[in-house]
Amino acid sequence: MTMPKGPQAFPRAEYLRRLALVKAKMEQREVTSLLITSPADITYLCGYTAKSAYIPQGLVISLKDEEPTFLTRRMDAPAAVHQTFMERDRVIGYPEALIADPDKDGFDALINFLRDDGLGGGRLALENNLLSAKLIDRFQAGAPGTKLADFSNEVPWIRLVKSDLEIEMMREAAAITDAGMLTGKEVMRPGVREADAAAEIIATLVRGVNGKVGTDLRRVFICASPRSGTAHIIWTEDVFRQGSQINLEMGGVRHGYVSALMRTYSIGKPSDRLRRVHDAEVAGMEAALSAVKPGATCGDVAVAFNTTLKKHGLEKESRCGYAIGIDWTEPTASLREDDHTVLQPNMTFHLMLGNWIDEDFGYVISETFRVTEGGVETFSALPREIFEI
Repeated sequence: MTMPKGPQAFPRAEYLRRLALVKAKMEQREVTSLLITSPADITYLCGYTAKSAYIPQGLVISLKDEEPTFLTRRMDAPAAVHQTFMERDRVIGYPEALIADPDKDGFDALINFLRDDGLGGGRLALENNLLSAKLIDRFQAGAPGTKLADFSNEVPWIRLVKSDLEIEMMREAAAITDAGMLTGKEVMRPGVREADAAAEIIATLVRGVNGKVGTDLRRVFICASPRSGTAHIIWTEDVFRQGSQINLEMGGVRHGYVSALMRTYSIGKPSDRLRRVHDAEVAGMEAALSAVKPGATCGDVAVAFNTTLKKHGLEKESRCGYAIGIDWTEPTASLREDDHTVLQPNMTFHLMLGNWIDEDFGYVISETFRVTEGGVETFSALPREIFEI
């Protein structure tokens, strides 16, 4: 028996649309073949989400072919046949002999494929930021006469503007995130272990809502007193206590797409300090969201937030957000004052207003949003309040 095609996250036409954008950039750069090794870019261009990026693998895009070719470890090839939109002969599994050999690896299979596919004399582009200088030299030596080009971050900049289908996927992910946040409100109680609360939250993120399951797990940060001044701690062996503050960050996932959210919880009445910080941050958030519109810049959004926050006597050291999509953070635009990226409809960002003020005190609130034709759409339906338990 052969591996059947699974349900596709997007229709074939959507993947061909994305590939057309990449090929247009290739033609502009006078590139004939492109090797994609970023897991997020591979997901974007063919739908593959299996966890095999710990070994060499790559998606080869050629101007002469409609579909790309994916090369991966032989044991992972059935997953690629099942998940991707391409015909099965476009998935190639290289031999297990290339695994854990000190003298050769899967990149040799990629180099041989590119050479045998008629690349000689053409121009090959690599995502150099993901490869070592030694490996780039191997590609050059393996394809004599081929000119190499650097395609670093070209695909993420294309990913920055989402299609309507991608936006709907992020809305589905946001509904799962909201459900996880509400589960947190139900299960975080005095005497409850952080690990037990995390297990319930994670179960919600996997089960999903509205008939849409969570297809993966990303971050679940539970930063509870006395660790509210930390940013990226997961659950500990500790228990929640009366008076605990809990900063929670998570993101539901649908076929690689993430909608992130942060909210602050208080077991019992919030402290006066926490309340003052919350009021200032919410005012800053509203100012930032009001600044979002096509033609404005990322810097404009950051200025609106920072100016408002300073009026309340506070400052935030870190950036106030970043582009988000596949695998959470996209390595492109940031919501910071010196980023002049112009906002366009269907760009999506995590307006991340976590503020870690002292070693033992911080506060979080955020929204994932998209730029619309007339302004902004936030994906979460949850109120912007301290969740009092």
